[in-house]
Amino acid sequence: MPRQLRRPYPQAELMLKDLGERLKLARKRRRMTALQMAERLGVSRETLRRLENGSATTAVGTLVQALRILGLAEDFARLAAQDHLGRSLQDAELLSPGDQR
Repeated sequence: MPRQLRRPYPQAELMLKDLGERLKLARKRRRMTALQMAERLGVSRETLRRLENGSATTAVGTLVQALRILGLAEDFARLAAQDHLGRSLQDAELLSPGDQR
């Protein structure tokens, strides 16, 4: 049975499109052609095009490798590193009145 891909929420689509555009600009700032980048990534030019257009079907591994090639791997490492909402929820629970711990 073929895999069904659900379309991401509109906000997620915009985020992916923005990320792809930033990757494309980073590549161009380094004066790297799409062919050179695709070869370094080990993917087809079509896959690189999908990545730079913000396609939700591009593998995360391809994204991470692209960031590494562009010298931006630290950006990926910072994703979700600070869970402000989760910490606030946890702290609220820990400080709730009547907590007998």
